[in-house]
Amino acid sequence: MGIDSVPTAQPVARLIEELHKLPGIGPKSAQRLAYYLLRIPEEQARALAEAIIAVKERVILCSVCQNFTEADPCAICQDKGRERSRICVVEKPLDILAVERTRKYTGLYHVLHGVLSPMDGVGPDDLKMKGLVERLKDGSVKEVILATNPNLEGEATAMYLGRLIAPLGIKVTRLARGLPFGSDLEYADEQTMTRALEGRHEI
Repeated sequence: MGIDSVPTAQPVARLIEELHKLPGIGPKSAQRLAYYLLRIPEEQARALAEAIIAVKERVILCSVCQNFTEADPCAICQDKGRERSRICVVEKPLDILAVERTRKYTGLYHVLHGVLSPMDGVGPDDLKMKGLVERLKDGSVKEVILATNPNLEGEATAMYLGRLIAPLGIKVTRLARGLPFGSDLEYADEQTMTRALEGRHEI
C-alpha cells in the first residue's frame, strides 16, 4: 500500500514513501514525482539514481570549513586569493551560495550544519563549533561574521557563539537587519544580502 488507500504496485509505493521523506515533499507531491519518474526513459532514471549515489560516495565535508566538497580542503579554503582574516559563519552550505552571489565578501567560511534548538535536542556538541574555535586560536582571524538566519534559533546560536569567541579578543559582527526576521539566508536576493553584509554590526 502507498501513502493513501489506493492499491499501488509495491515498488511504486516504496518510491512514494522515500520521496515523501524529502523536505518540502508532501504526500501528493511524492505521488506526482513517483509517477513522473515512471514515465521518463530508463536511461534518464538511471542517470538520476547514479547522480544521487555519486553524491553520497564522493562528496565529503571539508576538514577546515565543513562545507560540502569533493576535494579536501575545499576550493574556497584552498583559494590563496581569499581574505584569511575574516570567517563568515553560516548554518548550512546553501548559505555560502547566498553570500557568494553578492560578490562583496572575499573571506573564508565555516558551516555549523544547524542551529541551537533545545526543543529539538540540538546542543553545541551537535554543531561544528569546536572546529571554528580551533581555527581562531592562531590569531590570524581578526573578524568573525555571524550569518545565522534571523529567527529565534539563529539569534540564540549567534549569541552563544559571540560569548564563546569573546575571550579570544576577536571582533564578532552580526549581519544587519536587511534580512526580514524569520527568513532564511538561502532565499535572500543579492541586494538584500549585500546590505546585510555591508551594514553588519559588532556584538
